Amino acid sequence: MMLGILRRRVATGGSSYTILLHPRGFGHVCNFSHLTSPGRSVSSASMRDFASIELVAPKQLWSRPFSSDGGDSIDVVVPFMGESITDGTLAKFLKNPGDRVEVDEPIAQIETDKVTIDVASPEAGVIKEFVAKEGETVEPGTKVAVISRSGEDVAHVAPSEKIAEKAVPKNASAPQEKKDEKPKPTMEKSKTTAPPPPKPSATEPQLPPKERERRVPMTRLRKRVATRLKDSQNTFAMLTTFNEVDMTNLMKLRSDYKDAFVEKHGVKLGLMSGFIKAAVSGLQNQPIINAVIDGDDIIYRDYVDISIAVGTPKGLVVPVIRNADRMNFAEIEKEINTLAKKANDGTISIDEMAGGSFTISNGGVYGSLLSTPIINPPQSAILGMHSIVTRPMVVGGNIVPRPMMYIALTYDHRLIDGREAVFFLRRIKDIVEDPRRLLLDI
Repeated sequence: MMLGILRRRVATGGSSYTILLHPRGFGHVCNFSHLTSPGRSVSSASMRDFASIELVAPKQLWSRPFSSDGGDSIDVVVPFMGESITDGTLAKFLKNPGDRVEVDEPIAQIETDKVTIDVASPEAGVIKEFVAKEGETVEPGTKVAVISRSGEDVAHVAPSEKIAEKAVPKNASAPQEKKDEKPKPTMEKSKTTAPPPPKPSATEPQLPPKERERRVPMTRLRKRVATRLKDSQNTFAMLTTFNEVDMTNLMKLRSDYKDAFVEKHGVKLGLMSGFIKAAVSGLQNQPIINAVIDGDDIIYRDYVDISIAVGTPKGLVVPVIRNADRMNFAEIEKEINTLAKKANDGTISIDEMAGGSFTISNGGVYGSLLSTPIINPPQSAILGMHSIVTRPMVVGGNIVPRPMMYIALTYDHRLIDGREAVFFLRRIKDIVEDPRRLLLDI
């Protein structure tokens, strides 16, 4: 839907007014009496001036990605992609010319530096042609395809059908030799043997042939991640501190109540909710870790929005669990499942990834034993979880096997001192090793 704004300066009684007309005013009788001040009215002569109104500075908003002239053809255009996104790359078409599409059925995907956006069909019909090409940079409002409502005069193309280029014979342009023409005698030249090529030195590196390499362009999401990580490395004074956690009690809690938890809440009880609750408690005890530097000031956040790093086939995304300090275990688990599913399906929105005051990255799901995570700007710290490994531990003077996990906190040393960072990790360790502390708030 395209909205145009009409502006006209009208002078009356020594005063001037700016009249704004909505496009719905075309062909309709509009009452402008509410735009004048009390006791004043717009003269008929001024109203006649509306005949010369000009269309200026239209603001374009797309509730549906199309435009139409009222005929059989419908132009499919790129929809609004978000406040902070000005363009994207047309990654691929999901349909082919001649395919039948229904209302709101995706026909193309646009890749931005944050999310992948579907371009949906505004009406049912048949794809007439594609105007844009895959790999092109497109903006909101860019025409990418044309759909025919009736489907008439549309060439149907099968998905696997391709136009094969005819190979041109090498000797097509060369004149054929006459059969009766005898070859001209040539004088034999003295045969000289060329020297063999020098053998490569033993110290000279042997590079692999180019045909064994593949070059593909980086996706916008990967380029965005690379830029943010490098900016983080260049901006923050990053330091990482470590600790280890005995997972026995948290794992036993999950094992004892997993069936009852699923029966009541409809979602499985995982370990992530326990660490999020522990992180919330740690941030409340050490509020400087939940703060951020802004110029010469420190901004303390009186809320806890936890970002969860999720690896997807297209790259790393970080959805946010809002107000995690007000949520219980079941609410956290439901939100994690919802956001993770959207992230893997590519349907997560920009708003669901914006903000966040602290990040948790669980590399343990991939088998990582130990790592130093990089801060997610503009936050000041990130917690890294790792794999659970049974190791011999000394408990009560005896060596016993225990499921242990290394945890790491990378923090901005410009803002956070080692004391606060160590106390934060100790709080994580205390709560995970004895979840009853959450109930008693000790």
